[in-house]
Amino acid sequence: MAKRGGKNGSGGDDDLFGDYTAKDIEVLEGLEPVRKRPGMYIGGTDEKALHHLFAEVLDNAMDEAVAGHANRIEVELHDDGYLQVTDNGRGIPVDPHPKFKGKSALEVIMTTLHSGGKFEGKAYVTSGGLHGVGVSVVNALAHDLIVEVCRGRTMFRQTYAEGKPRTKLEKVGSAPNKRGTSVMFLPDPKIFGPTAKFKPARLFKMARSKAYLFGGVEIRWRCAPELIKDQTPPEASFHFERGLTDYLQTLAGSKPTVTEDIFAGKVERKDEGGHGNLEWAVLWGAAGFGDADGFVNSYCNTVPTPEGGTHEAGLRAALTKGVKAYAEIAGVKRAANVTAEDVLGTAGALLSVFVRNPEFQGQTKDKLATAEAQRIVENTVRPAFDHWLASNPKQAGALVDWVADRAEERQRRRKEKEVSRQQATRKLRLPGKLADCSQKDRTGTEIFLVEGDSAGGSAKQARNRATQAILPLRGKILNVASAGRDKILANQEIADMTQALGAGLGAKFDIEALRYEKVIIMTDADVDGAHIAALLITFFHQEMPELIRSGRLYLAQPPLFRLTAKDKSVYAMSEEERDKLLKTEFKANQKVDVGRFKGLGEMMPAQLKETTMNPATRALARVVIAEDKETTSADLVTRLMGKKAESRFQFIQENAAFVKDALDI
Repeated sequence: MAKRGGKNGSGGDDDLFGDYTAKDIEVLEGLEPVRKRPGMYIGGTDEKALHHLFAEVLDNAMDEAVAGHANRIEVELHDDGYLQVTDNGRGIPVDPHPKFKGKSALEVIMTTLHSGGKFEGKAYVTSGGLHGVGVSVVNALAHDLIVEVCRGRTMFRQTYAEGKPRTKLEKVGSAPNKRGTSVMFLPDPKIFGPTAKFKPARLFKMARSKAYLFGGVEIRWRCAPELIKDQTPPEASFHFERGLTDYLQTLAGSKPTVTEDIFAGKVERKDEGGHGNLEWAVLWGAAGFGDADGFVNSYCNTVPTPEGGTHEAGLRAALTKGVKAYAEIAGVKRAANVTAEDVLGTAGALLSVFVRNPEFQGQTKDKLATAEAQRIVENTVRPAFDHWLASNPKQAGALVDWVADRAEERQRRRKEKEVSRQQATRKLRLPGKLADCSQKDRTGTEIFLVEGDSAGGSAKQARNRATQAILPLRGKILNVASAGRDKILANQEIADMTQALGAGLGAKFDIEALRYEKVIIMTDADVDGAHIAALLITFFHQEMPELIRSGRLYLAQPPLFRLTAKDKSVYAMSEEERDKLLKTEFKANQKVDVGRFKGLGEMMPAQLKETTMNPATRALARVVIAEDKETTSADLVTRLMGKKAESRFQFIQENAAFVKDALDI
């Protein structure tokens, strides 16, 4: 590149680029990316992420059991905080790795992302730790880790710290009567915080649920008694030959049920090496389960999938079609319009499927995306359910009547909502603010709470007028956590939101009166937008918590950048994604125009629709309150958003040391 001179002929590249040179380019090697961005691998650094480390190690041990090489797993939480998982499987290979000179296969597995015996399907036909990052991620985020392998009548040991070997692989003695792998580790306080500790009760439940999923394994639990603060036993042994049936019976307890028996089944395809293995158990509760609602707990290759996925879709389809078919044969015409919501609304269902090379959404595997799983589940469960109904006419009749009653109740509520919606619409006096949707039924409708009139104008042009309503908000709303009741009730923005939602406020809030199925917060992708979103979440958490518990509150995810080259445009949510897309979506040396959106109001309606509002192309983040963290979340909101500035200052002091990334604002 030719140098360009300044006024006096000086200057050039050095003036143009300053001190930005090759030495400023950071290359992350080995497991450094995991320590730099733990959220990308385990979903964060909170309590859930901490316990996900245990899930990864336990998944590996379960894979050995499911593959038929182990029948016992031992889990022990030591008094010093170390967690140990031991199996009696084949043991991780310790011979030299052919592609990494001077390293054993064990060290490669422990220190290299995307390594393991699960990619080709030879060592494991079906496995839970399929991404190949599990145990190496645990190693990267551990302050200290010791792995012992008993293989070939010999015990081997290697120790690690923060993902790096502290010792070489050592032979520590003969082990003529032992085999398998033991992993013992202590989470790194620099990642998870100095007070982060494993919760015995949570580990106990996770271990027990794994045993329910595979009757061929015994899981032994031990915990130092001084760590237990509740009713968790210090020692226990789990072995459930009836699998999910035993699990569901435990969950149901003595609650009244619609059917006397559990509809359960198990199909094993040994000729396919476990691919397509399936187990299920369903029971209809007369009063639901827990909070008068049903539940579906699903698993793929023993890994929990709390957000469901294709296998759950197959189960819902099989049960719904089965009920409707039986009702038609029995002449129960009022059951003709039943939906999956009617069939499973008060049911407790457990589903476990084993598939080869499963596809998950996200590294933490919360949702199954394998299309084949839906076909496997529906085609297997449907004939079994038809046979079960035909063989139990008394129970089948009771179930069909129950489901038909639920359908009629749903239709009655819908008609009431249509009336209340019309009445609420007539009462609204928000000219120029609320752009309501035209659909009278709440099903499928959503309201966007938009930051500012400018963004509101773009959103009104980008929306689907039939199902999407727009309510622009004027700047930052009142911080309800530090405001008195009179001030809250007198605030215009809060009054507008309350009136538009139509469900009341505080103690008078009625989720059944809510005029929209989804409430979506849509703010700019900057610090001010995040602050407004936090204020709105605080408002809903304090005044309408049931809105969050029912899964109806969402955050829109507008892009921060638009990358354009010729006729191709892609969007990035962050700087990291921008840099990745520049490398993966465009040719080398191709001129790419990178534009940054300063706010939603700058986006053309077509862009806003494509990236943020169209259900077919957008991404939404659902706001949730974990059941076991509800008290913690309420306390956190009070500390961060309440009147006491000293509480906020204390929180910042306690947590600032663990912030790894500086924001350039």
